[in-house]
Amino acid sequence: MKEIRLNAFVMNSVTHSHQGLWRHPRDHSLDYTNLEYWIEFAKLLERGKFDGIFMADGLGVYDVYGGSPEAAIRSGVMIPKNDPSLLVSAMAAATKHLGFGITFSVTDEVPYSFARKISTLDHITNGRIGWNIVTGFLESAAKAKGDERMIGHDERYVIAEEFMDVVYRLWEQSWEDDAVLRDVENGIYADPSKVHRIQHDGKYFKLDAVHMSEPSPQRTPVLYQAGTSSKGVEFAGRHAECVFINGPRPSVVGGRVKKIREAAVEQGRSPHDIQTLMSINVIAAPTDSEAEAKHAEYSRYIDPEGSLVRLSGFIGTDLSKLDLNGPIKSISTNSIQSILENLTKGNPERPWTVADVANSLDRDGVQPIVVGSPKTVADELERWVVEADVDGFNLIVPIKPESMSDFVELVVPELQRRGMFKKEYGTGTLRDKLYGKGAKTPANHPSAKVRLR
Repeated sequence: MKEIRLNAFVMNSVTHSHQGLWRHPRDHSLDYTNLEYWIEFAKLLERGKFDGIFMADGLGVYDVYGGSPEAAIRSGVMIPKNDPSLLVSAMAAATKHLGFGITFSVTDEVPYSFARKISTLDHITNGRIGWNIVTGFLESAAKAKGDERMIGHDERYVIAEEFMDVVYRLWEQSWEDDAVLRDVENGIYADPSKVHRIQHDGKYFKLDAVHMSEPSPQRTPVLYQAGTSSKGVEFAGRHAECVFINGPRPSVVGGRVKKIREAAVEQGRSPHDIQTLMSINVIAAPTDSEAEAKHAEYSRYIDPEGSLVRLSGFIGTDLSKLDLNGPIKSISTNSIQSILENLTKGNPERPWTVADVANSLDRDGVQPIVVGSPKTVADELERWVVEADVDGFNLIVPIKPESMSDFVELVVPELQRRGMFKKEYGTGTLRDKLYGKGAKTPANHPSAKVRLR
């Protein structure tokens, strides 16, 4: 059995995956504006030997449901939501090994300033930073930036390709490895002949500048990506090092994993140059019966309308206009295509209705949920690894930090006993820990192809 990867899947907001659970008396999500909350959460993850904390993000309010942001604001559906990158320095100072995957959209960022932001984060974490590359999907985010509407799905990936070209050159080509001298005696900090101007004149971006940051430990951060549409898979095959996958059953997820590995090979990479991480919910307790009781308790706090607000934003369709007991049918979307596919094709025995997807803790719903003792949970995680060929999990927990503490204290030791999970961290940067092949991207990665030799 291969050693799996584990990330915690969170957001710098009062709610993320399970709407309404901020009302639970033992949930601490209301402390999301308290830095100490995030520091303690990071320390908990490092105690559990987690590879990283993955922080979802995105501009814009979820206003598709009912054609208004009112329901999202009322239920706290990913609003209010703060910038996740500003938490990293504090969490990094409180840990030594935990990685940080932060979401930034190529349609929201400017390559030059973004490249400096990532280099800074890589420096202050001593090489523990990763970037989740997204292209955006909310119309409200586009309007917030002054655009009339969101750019089309496929064109967003064209923009992403050009964005990557620019930031790769800033990270890998502007400063030579030995440019920084720090020569106190002669008063020379860096050799100007080894610092190069990057020029780019493209369709979407223009640049004529020297990168503002000296080379960070990884130069290019560990690259995460989540899109599994045809364009998303193509992009992942070329750029991604870790891909987040979701799906209701191992057969669905396994098919997506296979396509991603094939896409990597088509780009001249190894099929296992990309690690795939499955999004999964876990509720653990010492016994199955205790876990079932927790599941029932947590489920009483689910906000059905909030759940539909979230899904409406994801798929770009107003679920308030559909019959609660009617099936969710295939539609054209400019938003997250894999989630729409899960909703419309993920349950072939009986198509999901709107009511079916209103409870994110429903074990017969769209999101896989594991409820049980350490053995039961480990058995199910092992089944996903074997049947779907995933490399690990993006762990979603309903009650924070209680559910994560349960996983760390109960499930992690069982996974370690089976040889499925590490007992100690490896050395080096985040990329070193994940792949064991050095701090920089390998020679077959597009970022390495622009690297100065």
